[in-house]
Amino acid sequence: MKKIILVICLAFGFSQISNAQVAFGIKGGLNYNSNSIKEVGANVFDGAKSKTGYHAGIWLRFKIPVIGFYLRPELVYTNLENEVTYSGGSSTATATTYSFQKIDIPVLIGKKIFGIGNVYVGPSFQYILDSDFSFNDISDVKTDGFTVGVQFGGGIELGKLGIDVRWERAFSGIESTFARGVGASDVNFDTRVNQIIIGLSYRL
Repeated sequence: MKKIILVICLAFGFSQISNAQVAFGIKGGLNYNSNSIKEVGANVFDGAKSKTGYHAGIWLRFKIPVIGFYLRPELVYTNLENEVTYSGGSSTATATTYSFQKIDIPVLIGKKIFGIGNVYVGPSFQYILDSDFSFNDISDVKTDGFTVGVQFGGGIELGKLGIDVRWERAFSGIESTFARGVGASDVNFDTRVNQIIIGLSYRL
């Protein structure tokens, strides 16, 4: 329900600026996920290794009158993975993958420079859709879906094509719990999403 409200609010915002000078399009790219699993409630993880994910979505850009900046809200689907070393409370460690999918809504304030360049910064609101471990005795991962971060970066535009590089830093952790099967206690942990995002966009 919360994610539906977010989408409705974003759509309403788009409709309110329909008379402004607007550009919009699609985007996609790669995410280098440098997050790690932290504050684990039991000694079950020995380490984490980052992996590359991907994203795809839509964007809108419109000028803010007088001050010369523009606002760029986006609606993006992101898939991220971490490879973690899992001991499960035993002496034998096993590599497994922790993956999660989320909806990102960055709201960036930007400025054009040198005609083809852009720099921007702003908050990114995120909602976790799903998360799981690829391991048999870890089941029923429950995630408190909302988190907030900040994105900043820059890029260039050549005609309708654009490429940019961003860094995202989380303000809040993602509080999660997973069950380890019969006879084992549940484990609480936080996954803080810090990532480098490389994107390619096309203006429609």
